[in-house]
Amino acid sequence: MDILKKNIGDKGNAVFEKSPLLQYLNIKTRSAARGSKSRSSFANLYAIYVLIEDYLTHGFDIRKGYNKYEGARFTSLLERQRELPFGSKLQNHALNHRLNEEFRKYFPEIEYIPILRDVRENRYWFNENLLKVKVGRETHNVAKVIIEIIEDYIQAKEIAFKSFIETCERLKDISGENDAAVSQFIEDLLAPNIDARIFEIVSYAILRFYYHDQIVYFGFDLDHIQSENLQLFKTGRTNANDGGIDFVMRPLGRFFQVTETLDVKKYFLDIDKIERFPISFVVKSIEDIDTIRQRLRGGAQRLYSINTIVERYMACIEEIINIPVLTDCFQKAQAQGYLRQILDEVIIQSKVEFNYENVE
Repeated sequence: MDILKKNIGDKGNAVFEKSPLLQYLNIKTRSAARGSKSRSSFANLYAIYVLIEDYLTHGFDIRKGYNKYEGARFTSLLERQRELPFGSKLQNHALNHRLNEEFRKYFPEIEYIPILRDVRENRYWFNENLLKVKVGRETHNVAKVIIEIIEDYIQAKEIAFKSFIETCERLKDISGENDAAVSQFIEDLLAPNIDARIFEIVSYAILRFYYHDQIVYFGFDLDHIQSENLQLFKTGRTNANDGGIDFVMRPLGRFFQVTETLDVKKYFLDIDKIERFPISFVVKSIEDIDTIRQRLRGGAQRLYSINTIVERYMACIEEIINIPVLTDCFQKAQAQGYLRQILDEVIIQSKVEFNYENVE
């Protein structure tokens, strides 16, 4: 909206409301403030970017004749995509069909599709109807606005990724420092704005050693009761499609899911994926646990309205662990002498997850 206002002035809001393309960009750039774990959607955004860049390069935003233009070559577009940040491994799918398919999904009532192509000649155009937005008697060409929005988004993602890499690099050196420095470093990683993948790894390391000395007693009859320490296991990579299970606890069989959202749909989707088995949610938030639970209940009531359904879902939220609770768990585990083990676990998991020693 800032970019629209800067380029178009007071009519920026009206242009946004009339432009499905700008609304699509708004959807696809939501991860700008969600750290480097969140899906970046570069493939579809870069398909838009390179075609509009070609459109501007030939000056069609200020002159007529785009309908007579021979079109951009596919090889040139793909090569340009791969020159952009994070674009080196992009394939042809967005240019060929995925962008158009997804755009139709979001805007089924719009008769235009973004990318037009001549399959035989392998030539591509961007649909100029989506670039020209009429507000009242005035028509605004949003091509330059689109380019600027995507470039700002790229910059935001680069900053998030740089911060993440700097954290990984710091992990290499921290182990040689004193306990106070290590403790402060780990606590600093429990922050609302920390990269989501780092947060998940640190949460796991803390909870693993927090539960480590807690004992439960199991047996098939009273004469054969055995004591077992609680053990927490990480189930896979941080962005794995694992059905809503990030950590599993033995022998209790508890499931843990790490999340940075308070979108009730996400919570209930995780619950549904494992047939409404209770889940403990580790939430990257400093909000009070009662407040989080109330917000989730309010969202559930808006979604379902039927009390029986709402209560069934809320009953599946076994525990909410927020940042203050994690900090308390860390301090207790540290008091039991597990500071270095927690750091070692963070480093091990980071190496597995990010292979950061090979990051250029």
